[in-house]
Amino acid sequence: MNDELCKQKHALVEKLGILIENKDQLAPIEARILSYIILTGKAGTTFEDLVTKLCASKSTISTHLNHLQDLKKIEYFTKLGDRKKYFVVNHSSIVQGINAMIESWTTQKELHLEIKEYKENKNMTILDVDSKFDLTFHDNYIKFLDEATKSILELRTKITNNVNQ
Repeated sequence: MNDELCKQKHALVEKLGILIENKDQLAPIEARILSYIILTGKAGTTFEDLVTKLCASKSTISTHLNHLQDLKKIEYFTKLGDRKKYFVVNHSSIVQGINAMIESWTTQKELHLEIKEYKENKNMTILDVDSKFDLTFHDNYIKFLDEATKSILELRTKITNNVNQ
């Protein structure tokens, strides 16, 4: 890989690592390991590559690789005649994350529908027009959740179809 691509990958490992660290509550080096694996792609990356590229000790890399495997975020494959493990992203963990998002959005939508129904009923009892609840936020948020759910379902289908091919 040329120097410019190496620099770009290194910068992206840091940026993505910070995002993953905060989102998934992972240790900083663990998030960078996952980032590096994501950016390496289907070819996979070896233990030795991670030690070298991330400038971390063997024990640190080993501990965090094991934890990421326990979390089912990564998996490995081997090549015939090669004793090394090649680590890649576990695509089923991506689908599980999407499913969790859909579940959260569904719960939020149900709650907003209940709140909106309550406010509509309450509005029928309020005589002063200026004191009535404005339902615009709920309408817009419910619409957003519907559109976001539809979009993420399409992504899940594409990921699932791609993995099964």
